[in-house]
Amino acid sequence: MSIKRVLRSNLKALSESPKTQVSRNSDIRDSTLGSRERSAKTRHNKGGYGAISPGEPPSTPVKKKARLMSPTLPSELDLLQGDTFQNSDEQYPFPLDRPAEPHRTNAPLRTPHGSRLVAYSEESTASPPSKGEIPQATTTTFNLLEEACDHLIQIDSRFRYLIAKHPCRMFSAEGLAEEIDPFQSLCSGIISQQVSGAAATSIKNKFVGLFPSAAAEEELKLPRRFPQPVEVAASDISFLRQAGLSQRKAEYIKGLAEKFVDGELSAATLIKASDQEVLEKLTAVRGLGRWSVEMFACFSLKRMDVFSTGDLGVQRGMAAWLGKDVKKIKAKGGGKWKYMSEQDMLEVSGKFSPYRSLFMWYMWRVEDVDVNAIENNCSK
Repeated sequence: MSIKRVLRSNLKALSESPKTQVSRNSDIRDSTLGSRERSAKTRHNKGGYGAISPGEPPSTPVKKKARLMSPTLPSELDLLQGDTFQNSDEQYPFPLDRPAEPHRTNAPLRTPHGSRLVAYSEESTASPPSKGEIPQATTTTFNLLEEACDHLIQIDSRFRYLIAKHPCRMFSAEGLAEEIDPFQSLCSGIISQQVSGAAATSIKNKFVGLFPSAAAEEELKLPRRFPQPVEVAASDISFLRQAGLSQRKAEYIKGLAEKFVDGELSAATLIKASDQEVLEKLTAVRGLGRWSVEMFACFSLKRMDVFSTGDLGVQRGMAAWLGKDVKKIKAKGGGKWKYMSEQDMLEVSGKFSPYRSLFMWYMWRVEDVDVNAIENNCSK
């Protein structure tokens, strides 16, 4: 039993009766002592969505580099403080420990009608999938991140220290339990294209405020609901532009809404589709380029084998990870592949499949690339 599970068991035990706790006490103590001898791993963090162009991936902003310190493995107290066990029905409508599969959507998706969908239910895992259905789950949301981290470390042991220094919350059980509204997430990505984070937030708030339901909810002091696809599809371009959208962005968002209304896109479609099908279906939508779709698949759908060769932050991180002097490379200038060629990126990243999303996340960490804006837009 890992340290994290022991801690969760201890937390759960707090809510049990005294008699039950006494009966479990010795088992928990023995498990904890044994677990302390093993390496602890934590995987929690926040990630992000920035200014993007539908045709080309942007140059991801880089934080000012801080002085590097020797990473230390987290203690049990660190794990406990960073991962409070919460599994109430109100916070997580689905169990934290659900069936999962690296090549499928692992986030719960919310539909315009308020229902929630997950790739695997208890009924779907009771029997082998029939033809045309999604493949059977190979792991659970509780174990997915641990297995992914173990895989990265097995391929390259240097990841052990990088993982200890930068825990990834996004793919943790709690991160995978956070609901995503795919229409809202994709709209947010379009709104954010080629504008600052502050401007994108302002435009998005004005966009939501255009619709009557949002005004009524604000009056009742309720959280404002993002408009449904049918509301947006029925609106004129001139009306949508009142939020500060350009003509083209208003057209993109209206076109996206129409695809959700006519059923060409839906939460169910994004649940069932393969990685390649998600890419093909979404890049066919005006306003959604390959980079935008890759970020959506990674940060929103929580698919584990996404890798963006066109992201300059990923390129730079990989180059540094392989020992290249990225400052000298940057000074020389160059085109789209100035840090590494696409072929080299695919060859190196291929070793880390089917967990290339996590590999990509850590390549951003290598060069302190700030992806908070990406995750914020993708998760709301």
